[in-house]
Amino acid sequence: MNTDLNQTGLSWLTLFASSGTLICCALPIILVTLGMGATVAALTSNFPVLLTIALHKTWVFTGSGSLLLVAGWLIYRPGRTCPTDAELSQLCDQTRVWNRRIFWSSATLWGIGFVAAYLALPLRMWLDA
Repeated sequence: MNTDLNQTGLSWLTLFASSGTLICCALPIILVTLGMGATVAALTSNFPVLLTIALHKTWVFTGSGSLLLVAGWLIYRPGRTCPTDAELSQLCDQTRVWNRRIFWSSATLWGIGFVAAYLALPLRMWLDA
């Protein structure tokens, strides 16, 4: 049971870390693409930490990607079993379902951030050439 609680905590940490990839990279690109460059300027002047995160995006993506790998291994590793007690077994199953949902939400957010940060501009430049 304690392992499931640790996995839930790691799942939430992974979701938080992968959300950082969206904030640093995908959100500004999307806003500028939609013609809201002034909004990006206002966000970065009011929250200067966004610039720091963007400057260190390689570390942000490496850290959150590593957390995703560990969380995925913990969630999908072989040999996981739930207790035989009916109440604990039901709680264990619910925890597994939520861990998987949070994991895949985190992986999706990370993927969107990765595409926006590393693939969008080179792909656009290649298509315009």
